[in-house]
Parts: sequence; C-alpha cells; structure tokens
Amino acid sequence: MTHSTSSGQARHEQSLPADHPSVRSGGIGVLLINLGTPDAPDAKSVRRYLREFLSDRRVVEIPPIAWQPILRGIVLNTRPKKSAHAYSQVWTDKGSPLAAITAEQAERLQERLCESVTVRWAMRYGTPAIGDELQALMDSGCERILLAPLYPQYCAATTATVVDKAAEKLRTMRWQPALRTLPPYHDDPAYIAALAQDLGAQLDALDFAPEVLLLSFHGMPERTLHLGDPYHCHCRKTARLLEEAMARPGVRFVTTFQSRFGRAKWLEPATDATLETEANGGTRRLAVATPGFSADCLETLEEIAIQGSEQFLGAGGEKFAALSCLNAGEAGMDMLETLVRRELAGWI
Repeated sequence: MTHSTSSGQARHEQSLPADHPSVRSGGIGVLLINLGTPDAPDAKSVRRYLREFLSDRRVVEIPPIAWQPILRGIVLNTRPKKSAHAYSQVWTDKGSPLAAITAEQAERLQERLCESVTVRWAMRYGTPAIGDELQALMDSGCERILLAPLYPQYCAATTATVVDKAAEKLRTMRWQPALRTLPPYHDDPAYIAALAQDLGAQLDALDFAPEVLLLSFHGMPERTLHLGDPYHCHCRKTARLLEEAMARPGVRFVTTFQSRFGRAKWLEPATDATLETEANGGTRRLAVATPGFSADCLETLEEIAIQGSEQFLGAGGEKFAALSCLNAGEAGMDMLETLVRRELAGWI
C-alpha cells in the first residue's frame, strides 16, 4: 500500500529542530472491513476462528455462563472438522476467497483514490485484525480514518461489532485518530444500480432463462427483529428496490435467509427450504443472488453454489445458477468509490 503525506506536513517537517523525533501525520486512511475467515482450511484454524467469532456477545446473545460451556464442550469439538471440509472445497491458490477478494477491493480502491488516501483492509474475526490495521494506518501518518464495514444492511452482529472492535483498540491508544464509519447502504442508489447492472449482465450470460431469481441474505435469529435490529427491514427494502431496478417481468423474485445455526427460530423463509419448495412446486430453472454479501465467501461458494445446487436439482429442478457477488468488478468498485468519496467529503 502507498502511504501519503500532505505538502503542509512536509513543510512542517522541514521546520522542525534536527533532534525532533520523526512523526508522520496529516494523512487520511480508509479501512475496508469484512467478517472474517480462518487462516487455513483445517480443523485447528477453523476452531480458532470459530472460538473468536462465536464468543462475540453480539453474535451469540446467550449469557456466557450458559453459552461458553456449550461452545467449548460441544460446538468447538464437533463443528471445526465439518467446516474445514466446507472451506477446503472453496479455498484458492490465494487462500480464503473472502480474504483474497477483500484485498483486491482494497488494492483497486487505492488505485482509484491515488495517493490522497491510504487504503488497507481487515477482518473482524481472524487476520488481519482491525486493531493492527488501525495502528498501521496511524503509524503511516493517518490521523483521520474511515471505517468501512462492507455490510450493505446494518446488523448489530456485523456493523456494530466492527465499531466495538475499533473502540477496543482506541482504548489502548494515547494518540487516537479521528474516525468516521461508513453507514449502511442497503437502499443507496449507487448500490442498487451496481447490483442491477452486475446481476443483469450475469443473467443475460446464462444458457437458460430463470423462472425465479432467489435473493438470499444471511439469516439472523428472529428475536433480533423484535429487539429492534433493522436488518430484516433493510434486506426487504434492498430486495424490493432491486426488483424494481432490474425490471424483469418474466422473472419471479423471492427473498430468503440462509445459514441457520442452532435451535432458535431464524428469519424466514429459509433459503434451503425454499429451494426444495420451489423445485417441488414445479420451478425448473432458478438462479440465486446474494446481495447482502460484498464478496464471495463460504456462504456463497459452498452453501449456495454447491449445497444449494444439490438441493434444488435433487428435488426436481433442472437448471441452477449461483450468481457472483459484486466482488472487485467494475460495477462494485464504482459503487464503493462513490460511497467512500462521499464519506470522505471535507477530508479530501
């Protein structure tokens, strides 16, 4: 990554006494943040990742005294091997797809913003850690930093926990940067337009015409909705605006929620159940998009593209397509640059 210093800073440094310690300041940083990933597709790495992820009080809202024995005694002894196998099916020569794509997004955003801003990336769980990347930005002279959680729809278990982790780092810093946080962009015209353009091109490139476009968002326990989390409403609004923007009268749009975990009631309808219901009901050609994910990951590449395909085709479906996320494509990067430049207004 490039590190920039302003001309004002350079003039200031020239006027300092010879024995003054070198201090870099005056810079502006952007930290792209996504959920996280294990460092390798093996049980040991997955166990370490899941321990951090599932110990977050915003992710699992069960009192620790009740949850930790279950987590350590059951979940971390049974789930890592299964999850490691799932990760091994989507792992690339660049490592985790989520990490590789997020790194590419940061690199391409850096190219677009040039030297006026330093762009880095981090994961909420796993590496690179948010605290380490915030420190790296400060060390490079960035006194103003935009936290950019790449979650279009706000959820306490995603966006809020990013801010929690940044605050945890700030508590240890004597010299703190000024921070801004990218707001949720579930209904932003730039986001909807990018999705419509990108998904439309992918649909046009298929060798079949889908009867149904299933919009699958990550699920959350239903109780979060009743406790006041806006996530469900944000997903529904994204789906409605996207259907209007895509304007495909021959395609039926269906909104679902994936990745159920545990025994609690989750947001419905569930993606896996809907895939089977659609096939059983006579739908033969179906495509799935995952607009709540900014980058392809285990949940899109394994849960949807592999498991989802098996579920739909196994229940009688004939044609299935898992559409890619925006990733680091031009439509997605145009959108990200627009959002970031807007939030940096007054700084650059």
